[in-house]
Amino acid sequence: MAIDSQKKPEKQACPGSIFVQPWWLDAVAPEQWDELTIEKGGQMVARMPYVMTKKKGFNLISMPKLTQTLGPWLAPHEAKYAKELSREHQLLEELISQLPPFDHFVQNFHHSVTNWLPFYWQGFQQTTRYTYLIPDLNDLDKLWGELRSNIRTDIRKAQKQLTAKTDLDLEVFLDLNEMTFTRQGLELPYSRNLVRRIDQACQTHNCRKIFVAEDNNGYLHAGVYVVWDDQTTYYLMSGSDPEKRNSGAISFLLWEAIKFASKVTPTFDFEGSMIQSIERFCRAFGAKQTPYFQITKTNSMHYKIRQDVKIWARMFRDRHAK
Repeated sequence: MAIDSQKKPEKQACPGSIFVQPWWLDAVAPEQWDELTIEKGGQMVARMPYVMTKKKGFNLISMPKLTQTLGPWLAPHEAKYAKELSREHQLLEELISQLPPFDHFVQNFHHSVTNWLPFYWQGFQQTTRYTYLIPDLNDLDKLWGELRSNIRTDIRKAQKQLTAKTDLDLEVFLDLNEMTFTRQGLELPYSRNLVRRIDQACQTHNCRKIFVAEDNNGYLHAGVYVVWDDQTTYYLMSGSDPEKRNSGAISFLLWEAIKFASKVTPTFDFEGSMIQSIERFCRAFGAKQTPYFQITKTNSMHYKIRQDVKIWARMFRDRHAK
């Protein structure tokens, strides 16, 4: 369901991560996003952006692609703990009451949001997921020591044969990015045009950098794409040439990205993964496991049945494919 963009006030910046900024949402969900807000005394004290789409007749509030978190933001407030918690409950209940009718809701909340009780009281469900953070980038020597030995070995090997280029065209990165999925027999899970919109918006706000590993013969091995806000640099995307996967290029580029991030933000977020092999790789950089909430609710029994049938069909195909 497209949302009338004329009803959405123009804003330059909002509190919270890069993923809740109006300009980011304009890039990843043009004319599909809106926001819930609460003001007290002329000041915004709570905000919750959301993306609404219509699919096969169902109204869905969901996460746009390449967007790690959305969810509520509450203004900080000095008070005794019991009173502060009561205020949080009240504001969250107010935000929930403003949500438009939906058949299914899913949002990943920022890891700083630790209170989801008002959502529970309104029939929402929660799944704990994990991201991986380097919370303090101040001491690079210490961070180097936190790397697993195999990661340090890969980086040293790559440093002897690769150079990190930061001036190559976006399309060069996208070619490497797409190779990663092609190798697995998968299509790119987002469109190139989406990445182009993100890239243009981030360049406008001076908050993205692309690292590409090139060898002495001019061959490109891998690429890493990071974005940042005032607190955190995020490992958004990467890709590599499957024929050059043993060069250690991704580890090398991530270390270059971490060194760069230490100049612009205090924290580095690998964006984590529930996939075991990816989790192991993030952990090998000394990143700390950090929980965040995925909040869901289904109001339509027809939608729930449809999703259950899809899950059963997938399980049946997987079982008979073995």
